[in-house]
Amino acid sequence: MYWGKNMGVNLDFLQDMGLDTQEGISFTGNPEKYISAIVRFYGNYEKNRDKVNEYLGAGDIENYMITVHALKSNAKMIGAMELSKRFEALETAARNGDKAVMDNDTPATMDAYKKLIDSLEPLGAMGDVKAADEISGDEARDLSDKLLEALDEFDDELSKELIAKLEGYPFRITQMEKLKQAKACINDFLYDDAADLIKEIMPAIE
Repeated sequence: MYWGKNMGVNLDFLQDMGLDTQEGISFTGNPEKYISAIVRFYGNYEKNRDKVNEYLGAGDIENYMITVHALKSNAKMIGAMELSKRFEALETAARNGDKAVMDNDTPATMDAYKKLIDSLEPLGAMGDVKAADEISGDEARDLSDKLLEALDEFDDELSKELIAKLEGYPFRITQMEKLKQAKACINDFLYDDAADLIKEIMPAIE
């Protein structure tokens, strides 16, 4: 389902619940993509909650760290800066192998996560939404393949056209930064470097 400008959402509502909407929009690109990111954040809650609890309970520190790292980025992307900092602290604890901190601090962080999700329920009711210029995973994979071909052939004009379209995919912050780097490489005629960055990004396309 596609929604129009701002998707009919008053951003003050989000600001009042503690989200930094300006930061969120700066990360996602525009208000429509911002709202789309929030709806995805809401929809992924149960899956992510179960992963964190499963990995913590099993002592699977590596997968726990990967999951809280993703949650740190996802929270930051929607402007939930305090929650992002909480997940970052858990990521640091996992990286240091500090099981005591993980055991002690994970419940409170997950409670804060649940509290935010409950606040976002009105947006969650919107269902599966996309910004008007947002592309699907299938489209992004197809564009990536075509972009790699264009880069291999040193086709500057086509490469710039394809990477501009690829920006329509809702990448996470890390992948978005790499996409920006790839775009800069194309502008500097560094096609091999751009191709390497695109190959790093592609596994994140769902």
